[in-house]
Amino acid sequence: MEGRPRIGIVVTEPGRRRYFADQTVERLRAWAELDWLIRPGADREPGVPDDPAARAELARFAVDLDALIVSYGSPRVDQTVLAGAPRLRFIGDTHGDRFAARVDLAAAAARGVVVSDTTNGSSDPVAEWALALALIGLRNAGSHFRRLIQGELLWPDRNVLLSDPGYLNGELTGKTVGLIALGNVGRRLLELLAPFQVKVLAHDPGAPDVLANVYDLDLTSLDQVLAGSDVVICLVPLTQATRGLIGAEQLAQLRPGTVFVNVSRGAVVDTEALIARLLRGDLIACLDVVEPEPLAVDSPLRQLPNVFLSPHIAGVTDAAEFRFFELMADEVERVLSGRRPRYRLTPRESGGG
Repeated sequence: MEGRPRIGIVVTEPGRRRYFADQTVERLRAWAELDWLIRPGADREPGVPDDPAARAELARFAVDLDALIVSYGSPRVDQTVLAGAPRLRFIGDTHGDRFAARVDLAAAAARGVVVSDTTNGSSDPVAEWALALALIGLRNAGSHFRRLIQGELLWPDRNVLLSDPGYLNGELTGKTVGLIALGNVGRRLLELLAPFQVKVLAHDPGAPDVLANVYDLDLTSLDQVLAGSDVVICLVPLTQATRGLIGAEQLAQLRPGTVFVNVSRGAVVDTEALIARLLRGDLIACLDVVEPEPLAVDSPLRQLPNVFLSPHIAGVTDAAEFRFFELMADEVERVLSGRRPRYRLTPRESGGG
């Protein structure tokens, strides 16, 4: 490539302030020309603008770009935009949740344009919270907390403690942990689990066999993960195929004493079936996500002693906010330098593009 490459970024002004750190911007400017297309909207603008004026504005903006980074407020990068940008080699979405809502993947592939998504900028805190919820569940800490704040004096008879799940199953070390999905969160969680010397069962039909050897785990069926684990952690993205993936039949396979953690999406689990299973009292659930959200005030999940809840905060930390763009800056430098991307975007839904 002759001269300095030109990189364009499309985002709302609040989104720029919240996610695009000045130091990372300057890092890109050290070796590339940087242009901004500031779009109207909030820092987390829902949906993708579909009006003709917005699409035309994006097409004009992309004409001379070598790389295009899109985020909240950006219209879809479609065939028209790509046709008018012959130099374009890379498209990156910082907040696409890996669903390609802002990029026509088929059209990009036809032109040899690499597409990446760095939504995994929030994977680290999600993995940390998944580990924390597993530990909370094993210690039955949610139930203890409820009782303490209600003014109960716990364990006046210490013998009662001997039948508590937190006493019987309280240590993670040496347990069998089942992971549903081995994406970015799952692989980071495996690193965090390593010191606990756990056995890992994992269900992920898309995971390459080599991961089993790399992380010393067993890839298996969903049924075996559910029936064979002391702790089951749900990490799967919500797609047409995974909506309602865990229903009454699947929940029935969990052994008494199992801790069930969900940090993915609430709709992956049948809420009514989960409540029915929890009412048996032999399962502990630690849930960062529920369906629907927000959780109804009168939902049994708010009252059950064997449920610990957090309000969909697993991936929301200050440190993670700038990481989306930091990872994207690394990615665009890789691709424009002739190296392979790490976070290539592929369709999640069958037939998606």
